[in-house]
Amino acid sequence: MILHSISLRQFRSYDTADFTFAPGVNIICGDNGRGKTNLLEGIWMLTGVRSWRAAKKAELVRWEEQTALLKAQVETRGRMFDLQLELPAGGRSQVWVNGVKKKRQLELSEQLRCVLFSPEDLYLIKGPAAGRREFLDSAICQIRPRYGELLARYEKLLDSKSRLLKQEEPRPSVQLIEAFDDQLAQIGAHLMGYRARFCRGLAEECGKLHQAISGGKEHLTLQYKTVSTVTDPFAAPAVIEQQLRDHLESHRMAELQSGSCLSGLHKDDVELNINDRPARAFASQGQTRSAALALKFGQRELYFRDTGEYPVLLLDDVLSELDAPRQAFVASHAMGGQSIITCCEERREFQDSRLILL
Repeated sequence: MILHSISLRQFRSYDTADFTFAPGVNIICGDNGRGKTNLLEGIWMLTGVRSWRAAKKAELVRWEEQTALLKAQVETRGRMFDLQLELPAGGRSQVWVNGVKKKRQLELSEQLRCVLFSPEDLYLIKGPAAGRREFLDSAICQIRPRYGELLARYEKLLDSKSRLLKQEEPRPSVQLIEAFDDQLAQIGAHLMGYRARFCRGLAEECGKLHQAISGGKEHLTLQYKTVSTVTDPFAAPAVIEQQLRDHLESHRMAELQSGSCLSGLHKDDVELNINDRPARAFASQGQTRSAALALKFGQRELYFRDTGEYPVLLLDDVLSELDAPRQAFVASHAMGGQSIITCCEERREFQDSRLILL
């Protein structure tokens, strides 16, 4: 998978900008405030998933403009694709692939997939569960667009249920909340299957990569954690659906009394252990960085498993956060496919890289 070019119009700090990239390593070099991260965000948006920086779409549109436009040329599966994403400050985004309008933004992931590693990802290991869930959801959406559709439906239902529980007059009925829980359990059963399978594959890849980073001195394990009533997240959807219903029913009166959603898939987590000890509680700074690297490069290997092509690797100014051995690991493992790396100074770790100055 190769991103040959991208055009940015009224996107973030860019009025009009065009970039071309080499198939291997591309180094985007420039001072802070020159738009390096904005460029990576533009590439990321063309995978069809949400921005990792913007809470609202309007934040992506240049100040005092109404619409941002992103265009790219991508090579994958031996074919060339022209991608176009129109981002209005308000309203629905519009997507075209080779001039054909698509219904959903996530359909872009069939042509462009990326793995992003930014300084914020160093907090994945010791930060709250929400960050790890977001990592899971974003990663799975790119390889399974169906997951993204189900997740959007689940989040919409959860939001409606949450607003209903907060309603003071009239108070919601038990029957109405039960109706929401039935739908949440049905969709949640399928989401759980996707998450469990992805985490199983990620655990395999992360374990091997972490051993390489640590020189064989440490082992990293990863396990998907969900609600207590689910005994096997790999079970048939019908089995999981009933177990989720039981779980939601056991919390129903407490939710009605508290006015909030207390449990469900929106509380899921990924448990990481280093040498059998919880990484969140006991990992050192160096171990935390190694585990974060293993997560991101493990995600990259899973994408390769799925398609036989490496996704585009986006590294947003993370090398300065790593020591020499971990920088060497990144340099050696970034050579398998196309990489686009931002930094404030030229890097010598990457041979035959293309330098783009901002």
